[in-house]
Order: sequence, then C-alpha cells, then structure tokens
Amino acid sequence: MTAGAVEPHEVTAPVTARPVIRVGAPTERRNPLSADLDLMSTRDVLTVINEADRRVPGAVAAVLDEIATTVDLAVTALRGGHRVHYFGAGTSGRLGVLDAAELAPTFNSPRHWFCAHIAGGPEAMWRAVEDAEDDDRGGAAEAADCVRAGDLVVGLAASGRTPYVLGALAASSAKGASTVLLCANPEAAAARSVDVFIGVDTGPEVVTGSTRMKAGTAQKLVLNTFSTAVMVRLGRVYSNLMIDMVATNAKLRGRMISILIEATGCSEEICRQALHEADGDMKVALVLLVSGVEVSAARAALARSADQVRGALALLAS
Repeated sequence: MTAGAVEPHEVTAPVTARPVIRVGAPTERRNPLSADLDLMSTRDVLTVINEADRRVPGAVAAVLDEIATTVDLAVTALRGGHRVHYFGAGTSGRLGVLDAAELAPTFNSPRHWFCAHIAGGPEAMWRAVEDAEDDDRGGAAEAADCVRAGDLVVGLAASGRTPYVLGALAASSAKGASTVLLCANPEAAAARSVDVFIGVDTGPEVVTGSTRMKAGTAQKLVLNTFSTAVMVRLGRVYSNLMIDMVATNAKLRGRMISILIEATGCSEEICRQALHEADGDMKVALVLLVSGVEVSAARAALARSADQVRGALALLAS
C-alpha cells in the first residue's frame, strides 16, 4: 500500500432500528416512596414493599362491580356450552395460565372451560420471548383460531396497551365473544373497545415498571376472586366447602372425608361408606347423606338440578 493511502475497510449495511415505545401508564411512573431503595437496609426494603402491597386489596375492592359483571358473563357462557379465555403476555399471561390450571384440581371443572393463551406460547412461561407481546397480529390470529361466538375473553395487560392482548380482544369481539380487559391503568384507551373494563388503580411500582409486583398482585387477586365466584355460581361449592375437588393424593382423600363430616355432621365411618357407595363422587355422597335417599336417587336429583347440590336437595325434599 502506498504512503498516505487509506486502508480499505468493509462496508456493512446499516442496522435497522428496532421499534421503541415509551409507555405512559401509571405502572411506568416512579414511586417517590422507594426512591432510595438501593440505599436502604434489607428490613427497610421489605417494609417499603409491604406498605405498597397494602394498597392492592383496596384497589381491587373499587372494581368489584366490574368483576361481578364479568362473573355473570362467564357463568352465562359456561352454562351455554361456551368457554372462558385468558390472553396475556409476560407476568399477566403467566397469571392467566396459573389461574386456569388450578381450577380443574380445585373444582373438578372440565379442562376446556378455561383456556389460557400467553404471547410466545408455552416457552414464555419460563423465559421472555422476544417481541411476542408486540405481535398484535399473532394475538388476533390465535383468537380467531379458537374463540367462538358466545365465549368470554379476558385480556390481561398491566399497562392496558399490550398489542398481543388488544389484537386478541379485537378478533374475539369480531367473532361474537364478550370481551373484558383487566389492567392496572384506569386511563387505558382500550377501555372504550371492550364490553367490561377492569382498571385497577395500583399506582407506580416500588421498582419502576416492574409490573410483577403490585400490578401482578392485583391481577392475581382479581383472577382468584373472579374464577372462584364463577365456580360458586356454578354449584361447585356447598356452603363454603369444596365439593367437586379431585382427590389425587392422600391429603386430598382425607380432605374429602373431612368436608363430608363438616357438611353433614355424620361420623367418619358413615362418610367413608357413603363416599364408597357413590364411587368417590362427593356430590352424590353429600346428597345421599343429607337426604337419606339411595345412590341412584341422589344421582337422578343432581342430574335434574344441573348438578347443583342445593337444587337436588330441594327436589328430594319436595
């Protein structure tokens, strides 16, 4: 190379800038009460988090009317042979999966009743799937593929603006499903595009933008409240006792006996015998113990009352 010549270098194509969105939701704002979090003692960090968490139940209490409407929509859908869907991304999606997964073992609900969808698919339960929550077309396509008219679709998005969730809600509405948006942003613009809007005002997070904290706790409380109330309305609870649980281990088999004792006042021996005669069906055992009828009559009464224990007992009493 001659003196003064410029050494050649490889020219590469410019890197395409990736989309950037600055979210203005309350969950993204800084919390002045935790501004010195990294300077605090461990005990003080825990105190700040605990005091912030105390706000969540009150925020959930403020939206009980909206949750009640959602419960009624779900009961109507399930009684009509339809389904409830959760669509979420990240923490919100994982909480939807958790809630749906716990209903079958707790209430023996048919597994197809509650369907959980998470942006990025099953892999997203364990790690973040890049750009999955920004895929509004993916959410819309997934909803279009599985949601049917008459279903209830609950979108879970801390900010209230997650594209995957909003895409799923829009497609679900177009299919004739009822739609609900649950978020931690009472000012979410998407409130106007759903049938029910549940905006829980949890405010800024202790760690700015970490919606696995108060926003996630609020979503967990709302989902617990919602799905439990749905199961109560559908007759899967008698008094405050689980009567449709699945006994998959020794502890739960013991709990079934304890529940029958609590519900009827009968001895353990009698409850064990009734459960045996009912082939392990707690509802049948309960009805025969309370009413004194035979197993066949208990089964028939439950069938005539849409599997409702109180309805079956009323039929037998009349």
